Amino acid sequence: MGGTITVRKTAGALGAEIFGVDLAGGLDQGTARAVRQALLDHLVIFFRDQDLTADQFLAFARAFGTPVEYPFVKGLPGYPEIIEVLKREQETVNFGGIWHSDTTYLEEPPMGSILLAREVPPYGGDTLFANMYMAYETLSPGMRRMLDGLVGVSTSAKADVSKTREDRLKDNAAPDARQSYEAEHPVVRTHPETGRKALFVNIAHTARFKDMTEAESQPILDYLCQHLTRPEFTCRFSWRPGSIAFWDNRAAQHNPVNDYHGHRRRMHRITLAGDRPR
Repeated sequence: MGGTITVRKTAGALGAEIFGVDLAGGLDQGTARAVRQALLDHLVIFFRDQDLTADQFLAFARAFGTPVEYPFVKGLPGYPEIIEVLKREQETVNFGGIWHSDTTYLEEPPMGSILLAREVPPYGGDTLFANMYMAYETLSPGMRRMLDGLVGVSTSAKADVSKTREDRLKDNAAPDARQSYEAEHPVVRTHPETGRKALFVNIAHTARFKDMTEAESQPILDYLCQHLTRPEFTCRFSWRPGSIAFWDNRAAQHNPVNDYHGHRRRMHRITLAGDRPR
Protein backbone atom coordinates (compact mmCIF):
# COMPACT_ATOMS: atom_id res chain seq x y z
CA MET A 1 0.00 0.00 0.00
CA GLY A 2 2.97 2.28 0.49
CA GLY A 3 1.24 4.43 3.10
CA THR A 4 -1.53 5.67 0.77
CA ILE A 5 -4.53 6.22 3.02
CA THR A 6 -7.25 8.85 3.19
CA VAL A 7 -7.68 10.69 6.50
CA ARG A 8 -10.92 12.60 7.08
CA LYS A 9 -11.43 14.69 10.23
CA THR A 10 -14.59 13.94 12.21
CA ALA A 11 -14.61 17.02 14.48
CA GLY A 12 -12.71 20.25 14.98
CA ALA A 13 -10.95 19.24 18.19
CA LEU A 14 -9.83 15.67 17.49
CA GLY A 15 -10.74 12.49 15.67
CA ALA A 16 -10.31 11.27 12.11
CA GLU A 17 -11.64 8.38 10.07
CA ILE A 18 -9.16 6.35 8.02
CA PHE A 19 -10.11 5.07 4.58
CA GLY A 20 -8.32 2.92 2.04
CA VAL A 21 -6.93 0.17 4.28
CA ASP A 22 -8.02 -3.43 4.89
CA LEU A 23 -6.55 -4.31 8.27
CA ALA A 24 -7.19 -8.03 7.82
CA GLY A 25 -4.45 -8.12 5.21
CA GLY A 26 -1.85 -6.61 7.50
CA LEU A 27 0.01 -3.32 7.22
CA ASP A 28 3.20 -2.63 5.32
CA GLN A 29 5.68 -0.22 6.90
CA GLY A 30 4.59 2.77 4.87
CA THR A 31 0.93 2.34 5.75
CA ALA A 32 1.76 1.76 9.42
CA ARG A 33 3.77 5.01 9.47
CA ALA A 34 0.89 6.90 7.87
CA VAL A 35 -1.61 5.48 10.36
CA ARG A 36 0.65 6.34 13.30
CA GLN A 37 1.05 9.89 12.03
CA ALA A 38 -2.73 10.18 11.77
CA LEU A 39 -2.99 9.04 15.39
CA LEU A 40 -0.44 11.66 16.51
CA ASP A 41 -2.20 14.37 14.50
CA HIS A 42 -5.78 13.55 15.52
CA LEU A 43 -5.42 11.68 18.89
CA VAL A 44 -8.12 9.15 18.00
CA ILE A 45 -8.60 7.44 14.66
CA PHE A 46 -11.47 5.32 13.41
CA PHE A 47 -11.84 2.48 10.92
CA ARG A 48 -15.05 0.94 9.57
CA ASP A 49 -15.98 -2.54 8.35
CA GLN A 50 -12.92 -4.37 9.71
CA ASP A 51 -14.02 -7.96 10.37
CA LEU A 52 -10.86 -9.17 12.11
CA THR A 53 -10.02 -12.46 13.76
CA ALA A 54 -8.29 -12.30 17.14
CA ASP A 55 -4.94 -13.00 15.43
CA GLN A 56 -5.49 -10.24 12.87
CA PHE A 57 -6.53 -7.81 15.62
CA LEU A 58 -3.35 -8.59 17.55
CA ALA A 59 -1.23 -8.22 14.42
CA PHE A 60 -2.69 -4.76 13.82
CA ALA A 61 -1.98 -3.73 17.42
CA ARG A 62 1.61 -5.02 17.25
CA ALA A 63 2.31 -2.74 14.30
CA PHE A 64 2.13 0.16 16.80
CA GLY A 65 3.41 -1.21 20.10
CA THR A 66 3.45 -4.04 22.59
CA PRO A 67 0.07 -5.36 23.75
CA VAL A 68 -0.16 -5.68 27.55
CA GLU A 69 -2.63 -7.42 29.83
CA TYR A 70 -5.26 -5.44 31.71
CA PRO A 71 -4.72 -5.77 35.47
CA PHE A 72 -8.28 -6.53 36.61
CA VAL A 73 -9.98 -8.65 33.92
CA LYS A 74 -8.83 -11.84 32.22
CA GLY A 75 -8.28 -11.83 28.49
CA LEU A 76 -9.90 -14.10 25.94
CA PRO A 77 -8.94 -17.80 26.05
CA GLY A 78 -5.57 -18.06 24.30
CA TYR A 79 -5.37 -14.26 23.91
CA PRO A 80 -4.59 -12.76 27.32
CA GLU A 81 -3.93 -9.30 25.81
CA ILE A 82 -7.49 -9.03 24.39
CA ILE A 83 -10.19 -8.31 26.93
CA GLU A 84 -13.91 -8.36 26.32
CA VAL A 85 -15.70 -5.13 27.17
CA LEU A 86 -19.24 -6.36 27.67
CA LYS A 87 -22.52 -5.01 28.95
CA ARG A 88 -25.31 -7.60 29.04
CA GLU A 89 -28.97 -6.87 28.49
CA GLN A 90 -29.84 -7.10 32.18
CA GLU A 91 -26.92 -4.95 33.39
CA THR A 92 -27.23 -1.24 34.10
CA VAL A 93 -23.57 -0.23 34.62
CA ASN A 94 -21.17 -0.10 31.67
CA PHE A 95 -17.48 -0.94 31.94
CA GLY A 96 -15.37 2.20 32.36
CA GLY A 97 -18.43 4.44 32.01
CA ILE A 98 -16.82 7.70 33.15
CA TRP A 99 -14.39 10.20 31.60
CA HIS A 100 -10.85 8.83 31.98
CA SER A 101 -7.42 8.04 30.59
CA ASP A 102 -6.79 4.31 30.78
CA THR A 103 -5.12 2.91 33.92
CA THR A 104 -3.25 6.05 35.00
CA TYR A 105 -2.88 4.28 38.37
CA LEU A 106 -0.05 2.23 36.80
CA GLU A 107 3.58 3.42 36.89
CA GLU A 108 3.65 3.24 33.09
CA PRO A 109 0.15 3.98 31.74
CA PRO A 110 -0.58 2.67 28.25
CA MET A 111 0.43 4.50 25.10
CA GLY A 112 -2.93 3.78 23.57
CA SER A 113 -5.91 1.48 23.39
CA ILE A 114 -7.68 -0.13 20.43
CA LEU A 115 -11.35 -1.07 20.62
CA LEU A 116 -13.09 -3.32 18.08
CA ALA A 117 -16.89 -3.56 18.01
CA ARG A 118 -18.30 -7.09 17.89
CA GLU A 119 -21.94 -6.51 18.88
CA VAL A 120 -23.60 -3.11 19.24
CA PRO A 121 -27.02 -2.04 20.54
CA PRO A 122 -29.69 -0.83 18.09
CA TYR A 123 -29.10 2.71 19.36
CA GLY A 124 -26.75 4.45 21.79
CA GLY A 125 -23.46 3.16 23.13
CA ASP A 126 -21.40 5.91 21.46
CA THR A 127 -17.98 6.87 22.82
CA LEU A 128 -16.90 10.44 23.51
CA PHE A 129 -13.26 11.56 23.24
CA ALA A 130 -11.59 14.78 24.48
CA ASN A 131 -8.36 16.56 23.50
CA MET A 132 -6.02 17.12 26.47
CA TYR A 133 -3.67 19.39 24.51
CA MET A 134 -6.55 21.81 24.06
CA ALA A 135 -7.63 21.37 27.68
CA TYR A 136 -4.16 22.51 28.83
CA GLU A 137 -3.56 25.22 26.24
CA THR A 138 -6.86 27.01 26.95
CA LEU A 139 -6.14 27.44 30.68
CA SER A 140 -4.96 30.83 31.89
CA PRO A 141 -1.19 31.46 32.09
CA GLY A 142 -1.40 31.57 35.88
CA MET A 143 -3.20 28.23 36.10
CA ARG A 144 -0.72 26.64 33.68
CA ARG A 145 2.23 27.88 35.76
CA MET A 146 0.73 26.37 38.91
CA LEU A 147 -0.14 23.05 37.31
CA ASP A 148 3.28 22.65 35.66
CA GLY A 149 4.80 22.02 39.09
CA LEU A 150 2.16 19.65 40.48
CA VAL A 151 2.12 15.85 40.69
CA GLY A 152 -1.15 13.92 40.70
CA VAL A 153 -1.80 10.76 42.70
CA SER A 154 -3.84 8.23 40.72
CA THR A 155 -5.58 5.24 42.28
CA SER A 156 -7.64 2.36 40.93
CA ALA A 157 -9.88 2.47 44.02
CA LYS A 158 -11.96 5.61 43.42
CA ALA A 159 -15.58 4.56 43.91
CA ASP A 160 -17.06 6.10 40.76
CA VAL A 161 -14.87 4.01 38.47
CA SER A 162 -14.36 0.87 40.56
CA LYS A 163 -18.12 0.23 40.46
CA THR A 164 -17.97 0.14 36.64
CA ARG A 165 -15.76 -2.98 36.87
CA GLU A 166 -17.95 -4.93 39.29
CA ASP A 167 -20.02 -6.92 36.76
CA ARG A 168 -16.89 -8.11 34.93
CA LEU A 169 -14.99 -8.88 38.14
CA LYS A 170 -17.82 -11.19 39.20
CA ASP A 171 -17.39 -13.46 36.18
CA ASN A 172 -13.96 -12.74 34.70
CA ALA A 173 -11.57 -11.35 37.31
CA ALA A 174 -7.84 -11.71 36.68
CA PRO A 175 -6.54 -14.25 39.23
CA ASP A 176 -3.42 -12.29 40.19
CA ALA A 177 -4.90 -8.79 40.32
CA ARG A 178 -3.93 -6.65 43.30
CA GLN A 179 -6.64 -5.09 45.43
CA SER A 180 -5.63 -1.63 44.22
CA TYR A 181 -2.92 0.22 42.33
CA GLU A 182 -1.52 3.71 42.91
CA ALA A 183 0.94 5.84 40.97
CA GLU A 184 2.20 9.43 40.85
CA HIS A 185 2.36 11.35 37.57
CA PRO A 186 2.84 14.98 36.51
CA VAL A 187 -0.44 16.86 36.25
CA VAL A 188 0.85 18.18 32.92
CA ARG A 189 2.78 15.64 30.85
CA THR A 190 4.90 16.22 27.78
CA HIS A 191 3.99 13.88 24.95
CA PRO A 192 7.08 11.77 24.17
CA GLU A 193 6.51 11.86 20.39
CA THR A 194 5.07 15.31 19.71
CA GLY A 195 6.67 17.32 22.53
CA ARG A 196 3.35 19.03 23.27
CA LYS A 197 2.01 19.49 26.79
CA ALA A 198 -1.24 17.78 27.77
CA LEU A 199 -3.37 17.85 30.89
CA PHE A 200 -3.00 14.49 32.63
CA VAL A 201 -5.62 14.32 35.38
CA ASN A 202 -8.97 12.58 35.15
CA ILE A 203 -12.07 12.25 37.30
CA ALA A 204 -11.91 8.44 37.39
CA HIS A 205 -8.42 7.97 38.82
CA THR A 206 -6.83 11.22 40.07
CA ALA A 207 -7.51 11.36 43.82
CA ARG A 208 -5.40 14.34 44.91
CA PHE A 209 -2.19 16.24 44.35
CA LYS A 210 1.03 15.01 45.95
CA ASP A 211 1.75 16.69 49.32
CA MET A 212 -1.85 17.93 49.47
CA THR A 213 -4.95 16.44 51.07
CA GLU A 214 -7.94 15.30 49.05
CA ALA A 215 -9.98 18.18 50.49
CA GLU A 216 -7.35 20.73 49.42
CA SER A 217 -7.01 19.17 45.97
CA GLN A 218 -10.69 18.72 45.21
CA PRO A 219 -11.67 22.27 44.15
CA ILE A 220 -8.90 22.41 41.55
CA LEU A 221 -9.54 18.86 40.34
CA ASP A 222 -13.26 19.56 40.08
CA TYR A 223 -12.55 22.62 37.94
CA LEU A 224 -10.08 20.79 35.68
CA CYS A 225 -12.32 17.77 35.16
CA GLN A 226 -15.21 20.03 34.23
CA HIS A 227 -13.00 22.15 31.96
CA LEU A 228 -11.43 19.27 30.03
CA THR A 229 -14.79 17.95 28.79
CA ARG A 230 -15.99 21.21 27.26
CA PRO A 231 -17.95 20.29 24.11
CA GLU A 232 -15.54 22.11 21.80
CA PHE A 233 -12.72 19.83 23.00
CA THR A 234 -14.60 16.62 22.11
CA CYS A 235 -15.74 14.32 19.35
CA ARG A 236 -18.30 11.50 19.36
CA PHE A 237 -18.11 8.12 17.61
CA SER A 238 -21.11 5.92 16.75
CA TRP A 239 -20.28 2.25 16.52
CA ARG A 240 -21.17 -0.42 13.99
CA PRO A 241 -20.00 -4.05 14.04
CA GLY A 242 -16.44 -4.08 12.69
CA SER A 243 -15.73 -0.47 13.71
CA ILE A 244 -12.39 0.26 15.38
CA ALA A 245 -11.29 3.21 17.51
CA PHE A 246 -7.57 3.65 18.30
CA TRP A 247 -6.81 6.45 20.76
CA ASP A 248 -3.65 8.03 22.13
CA ASN A 249 -3.99 7.62 25.91
CA ARG A 250 -1.22 10.19 26.48
CA ALA A 251 -3.25 13.11 25.12
CA ALA A 252 -6.90 12.03 24.94
CA GLN A 253 -9.60 10.95 27.36
CA HIS A 254 -12.71 8.94 26.56
CA ASN A 255 -16.13 8.18 27.98
CA PRO A 256 -18.45 5.37 26.79
CA VAL A 257 -22.03 6.62 26.96
CA ASN A 258 -24.37 4.37 28.96
CA ASP A 259 -27.67 4.98 27.16
CA TYR A 260 -28.75 1.55 25.90
CA HIS A 261 -30.25 -0.30 28.89
CA GLY A 262 -31.89 -3.58 27.91
CA HIS A 263 -29.48 -4.15 25.02
CA ARG A 264 -26.14 -5.94 24.65
CA ARG A 265 -22.85 -4.30 23.67
CA ARG A 266 -19.73 -6.44 23.19
CA MET A 267 -16.31 -5.07 22.24
CA HIS A 268 -12.75 -6.41 22.19
CA ARG A 269 -9.94 -4.21 23.49
CA ILE A 270 -6.16 -4.27 23.25
CA THR A 271 -3.99 -1.93 25.32
CA LEU A 272 -0.48 -0.96 24.18
CA ALA A 273 2.43 -0.51 26.60
CA GLY A 274 3.45 3.06 27.35
CA ASP A 275 6.18 4.89 29.22
CA ARG A 276 6.46 6.76 32.49
CA PRO A 277 4.87 10.22 32.05
CA ARG A 278 7.27 13.17 32.26
